[in-house]
Amino acid sequence: MGSVKKNLKATKKFEKKHLKGVLEKRKATAKIKQRHQIKDKQKAKRAKDAEFYKGSKDGADGNAKKRNGAPERKVNEMSVDDFFQGGYDDIIDSKDAKPRKRKRSQPAGQDAEASDSGSDDDASSIAEQPVVASDSEADDDDGDDERGMSKETMNALADKDPEFFKFLQENDPEALDFDENADLAEVDELSTGEEGSEDEQPKKKRKKGKGADGGADDAAQDNKLTRALVASWKKALVEKQSLRAARQVVLAFRCAAHLNDGDEDGESQQRWTIDSPDVFNDTVMLALKEIPVVMNHHLPVKESAAGRVYVSTETRKFRTLSLLLKSFTSSIMRLLGTLSDDKTLKLTLSSLTPVLPYLLSFKKLVRALAKSVVNFWAQPASSETTRITAFLVLRRLVVIGDKGIREAVLKATYQGLVQGCRVTNANTIQGINLMKNSAAELWGIDPTVGYTTAFALIRQLAIHLRSSIVHNKNESFRLVYNWQFTHSLDFWSCVLAEHCSPLREAEAGKESQLKLLIYPLVQVTLGTLRLIPTSLYFPLRFHLARSLLRTSRATGTYIPLASALLEVLSSAEMRKPPRPSTLRPLDFSVAYKAPKSYLRTRTYQDGVGDQVVELLGEYMLLWATSIAFPELALPVVIQLKRWLKQARSKGRGGNRNAKLASQLALLAHKLEASARFVEERRAQVDFAPRDRAQVDAFLRDFDPTATPLGAYVVGQRKARAEKAKVLDEARREDARKRREEEQGEAAGPESEEEDEDEDEAGEDETGSDEDEDAEQESDDEDEEDA
Repeated sequence: MGSVKKNLKATKKFEKKHLKGVLEKRKATAKIKQRHQIKDKQKAKRAKDAEFYKGSKDGADGNAKKRNGAPERKVNEMSVDDFFQGGYDDIIDSKDAKPRKRKRSQPAGQDAEASDSGSDDDASSIAEQPVVASDSEADDDDGDDERGMSKETMNALADKDPEFFKFLQENDPEALDFDENADLAEVDELSTGEEGSEDEQPKKKRKKGKGADGGADDAAQDNKLTRALVASWKKALVEKQSLRAARQVVLAFRCAAHLNDGDEDGESQQRWTIDSPDVFNDTVMLALKEIPVVMNHHLPVKESAAGRVYVSTETRKFRTLSLLLKSFTSSIMRLLGTLSDDKTLKLTLSSLTPVLPYLLSFKKLVRALAKSVVNFWAQPASSETTRITAFLVLRRLVVIGDKGIREAVLKATYQGLVQGCRVTNANTIQGINLMKNSAAELWGIDPTVGYTTAFALIRQLAIHLRSSIVHNKNESFRLVYNWQFTHSLDFWSCVLAEHCSPLREAEAGKESQLKLLIYPLVQVTLGTLRLIPTSLYFPLRFHLARSLLRTSRATGTYIPLASALLEVLSSAEMRKPPRPSTLRPLDFSVAYKAPKSYLRTRTYQDGVGDQVVELLGEYMLLWATSIAFPELALPVVIQLKRWLKQARSKGRGGNRNAKLASQLALLAHKLEASARFVEERRAQVDFAPRDRAQVDAFLRDFDPTATPLGAYVVGQRKARAEKAKVLDEARREDARKRREEEQGEAAGPESEEEDEDEDEAGEDETGSDEDEDAEQESDDEDEEDA
């Protein structure tokens, strides 16, 4: 025990006094050893190099003797023993003795001097001489030198050495000229050996030769773009898939896309000048049709059975062509902002689909492209053809993109939808419905990404609703009660109705992840529906009720809607008698808020009554074949009869609207008839309510429209469809008359000016006739005097 304590004390004493010095001494010794090892390695390397150089000199003398003496031996003249005994050295030395290619800039005299110099000079100059490039590489280097300074290099020079940059600006401004097309010049390097025998010739010979390519090069020297030059590019693209021609077409296409930029900035730095509409049209059509084909020829896209695409992005060709692809895509995005013709827009958007697989590596460009395409998809002025074409581009991006691209496209699509439905009227409602139905398809392509984005966006709607409830101020509800919020809730009901239906889940073989969003969406919709329970916002309540009906019908989920609809009948607007009015009936499909002039009028009350009867009938029809329908219909029938009793009472000032009363009475009668129909069928069953399988199978195959309520609802649908058709025709007729009146007003001033001109001409003619009469009278008087 004592020895252990002594050792411990000695260790602590050593650590305190000597450990640091010992470690430093060891480190210094290790450094000295390392230096000695490095010196030994360098000496060994020098000795090995000296031995190698000495051996090469002896080998050169030996080769000279062999060349002066016996002839060289070939491989097929050797035996196996001679070959393995060292006979192959002669062959290797003979191959090494071949003269090297000299540079173009090196004179022939220098080559002779280099051959006469000793081997030591050759060995010492190996590390100093640059690598000799081939003819094609030398030509490419010359081409690079001919190009101007790039814009990035000029900016870097201005940042690193501003004094030298200022000196160049004052003394040699031409040195700072940069070429915007310098990056695309790398495409020419890939064209070597791919454009036929003419492209394999040296550049000097090809410039002297005469032909189509020579004419194209001569025309390229001119800054003006002609149709003949565009035709030569088209021939090269179609016949040879030429990358040089593709580069020129992309440059010309960029000039066409930025055609008005030079006029706005006051200066033009474009490669080509386009001053003819025909040349502009030929250039745009050639680029949009042929560039994707050429890209697919040089970089084929591989697509798997699952729809995944693969492009070899590790090759030098892709890295070089990516510059051309990015320039082509940026030019298309620029061109889209200047187009208005539907056919040209369709062609331009369609040309993006083949190049999308090549752009997946450029996330920033893909996001910008998605926003640009969404702008045309969501623009109210876009036609149906343009919307569908833009949607196909977005769908292709979602199908082939990764998780990040899919999420970005889905969010951009939702933002475009919200912005596009800001203005809702009879002219834009069809386009908005097309956007909602088409965008709903995107959320089912990848259920995982669709669920995460949908959950975040529905949660955002819930936060807006909560802030409106908590901050109960005068204008806080306007954050929720607007067209954008209403269409957002309706859009999510479209998404859930399309992807959470039993048929879609049966096709997929599993339950949809989006089905988990039904409950939060229904809660947000019901909260919005009851936020402001005044008659002013009854149209908004009806819109949201239709959204919930769609969700319930498609997913088979029970949503309590009867109470929200019966609250409308209990309001003061529907209990008191209306005042007569001659206002036009309110179109509830394009209104979320009733004008104040409609309140308490017969017109508004009839419209609200029609909406309540329609929605109650559609809602109860969903459960017309349910075994619990009598219990579901009983509270509704009681409320309807109570309202009818109050309306018919004379002493309480009830609502004596005979039209509304007859509609509600007929609906109550049909509900009672359907309840009796289900009770008769239910009395024949022999299972208990706890047998869920039998309960769910009750009247499953029975057509709901065959019930009394179903027949009534089908008849109401047909009547509403005919009424909507008549209103649509009347609206179109009014629009046609309005256009004719506007054209007549525009033509009115022109006709008035023409009439004034005719009147002035008539006055001139009348004046000339009067002058002639006066002259005739004066002549007669002169004759009489004579």
